[in-house]
Amino acid sequence: MTTTPAPDRTTTAATPATAGGDTTPAATPEHTTTGDLAVRHLKVAVIGAGISGLGTAIGLLKAGVDDFLVFERARDLGGTWRDNTYPGCACDVQAHLYSFSFARNPEWKSTFATQAEVHAYLKTCATRYGVDPHLRYDHELLEARWDDTHHHWNLRTSHGRYTAQALVTGTGYLSDPAVPDLPGLDTFTGTVFHSSRWRHDHDLTGRNVAVIGTGASAIQFVPKIQPQVAHLDLYQRTPPWVAAKPDKPNTTRHTWMLRHLPGYQRFRRAFNKHGREVVAFFMSRPSRTTGMKNMAAGHLKKSVKDPALRQRLTPDYTVGCKRLLFSNTWYPAIQQPNVDIVSDTVTAVGPTHITTADGRRRDVDTIILATGFTATDRPIAHRIHGRNGTTLHTTWTTHGMTAHRGTTIHGFPNLFMILGPNTTLGHSSQTVMIEAQITYILDALHTLDKHHLTSIEVRQEAQNTYNKTIRTRLENTVWNSGGCNSWYTDNHGNNPSIWPTYTWRFRRQTRHIDITNYQTATHTDHTTTP
Repeated sequence: MTTTPAPDRTTTAATPATAGGDTTPAATPEHTTTGDLAVRHLKVAVIGAGISGLGTAIGLLKAGVDDFLVFERARDLGGTWRDNTYPGCACDVQAHLYSFSFARNPEWKSTFATQAEVHAYLKTCATRYGVDPHLRYDHELLEARWDDTHHHWNLRTSHGRYTAQALVTGTGYLSDPAVPDLPGLDTFTGTVFHSSRWRHDHDLTGRNVAVIGTGASAIQFVPKIQPQVAHLDLYQRTPPWVAAKPDKPNTTRHTWMLRHLPGYQRFRRAFNKHGREVVAFFMSRPSRTTGMKNMAAGHLKKSVKDPALRQRLTPDYTVGCKRLLFSNTWYPAIQQPNVDIVSDTVTAVGPTHITTADGRRRDVDTIILATGFTATDRPIAHRIHGRNGTTLHTTWTTHGMTAHRGTTIHGFPNLFMILGPNTTLGHSSQTVMIEAQITYILDALHTLDKHHLTSIEVRQEAQNTYNKTIRTRLENTVWNSGGCNSWYTDNHGNNPSIWPTYTWRFRRQTRHIDITNYQTATHTDHTTTP
């Protein structure tokens, strides 16, 4: 795919570009002017340098598009795999599948990759595919506004202003920590941190530690810190379903086959990808999850001999309603003498203690919040302003958190959101969805060029029809009728997170842009086509 040069356009910015922005002394076809300063115009602006953003950048380069930048608020790439450095952090999807299909890695050390391995893999991909020159670190997106006159996005970052014909967000849903509203937390005089912002400078040796939450992060770091601490109070609102993790080191023979046997790694990845589709069938109805429940319950029974404790650790909801977790070390760790499982609600936090609903007060000097992320209230939605200046957050609050193909949103022309609403998987790897969306976005950009369009915007009726189908498919699944409250759902009980069926269906839907579901505008008159 080749790019069409953007026409000369003049804009007026409220403030000039600051140091660090890409500026030139005079306006060119690639720049817009702000008085006598210049603002760089891009074909595509990508927000976030995690798996989604890097995958998009690689896709653009492969398609012959090099007029783009990737804006990253941090000083390194990697997204969630840069931020989450807590002890024991690892992927719970097999490494062969939790990687790009076009960049298979024969060097994984075991079945499931560690945080450090995934992070290093992403950095290698950025260098290998030539993404590094397009990365702009310390460039936080502060605001994006659609210009309906010039049909481009006005971007304000922490290091300057830009314009872009298309805006791609790759910020995902596991980027901003969710901090619980615990009464008195601000009065605590000890150390508090979220698991995704781990304080490596804070030595836990000999400390009295409280861990709030028992989700995917806690089951990885608790077994690592338990031997260090003097005492650990584990605050459990609801116990998770936990199955054994089939992790094992890759042997020398296996690694040799991955490196040298043609097609072997491709086969392993495809086998795992298609095999996981069976899980989607099980989760489509709670009655089909008996086998999964027996697997997890068997692991619990084998690991916890005390019937009373086993009862406290047995969930009262259908397996899969909340994400099924995998660990071989969780149950042994939380049965150690220095661990107490607290199921009573936290009613107050004091300077040196936590009080629960039963009236008991527990002394603590460190609080670790393993409380997940703001998955259904995404901070970036507050910063994106579509037609008429309406924010994406306002649109979603008013009309529900929806998108077409999980990617485009009515009222926000030329905006493409990777891992947007209803693209989360409860049964497979997010890289499958990410690559499918990248294919869809690249075809949309190609369509813009091919037909000399300035913008495309999904029709409201198309978005509504698509999401009605999603809601219908979700209705009887374990995610909606499994008897739990999970991070998949919002405050109104809606589920704007889960893709409720097989990934092959999503891949088929996103193979090409369904342009008949879009209204378009041209370079010449900026009029919208019927």
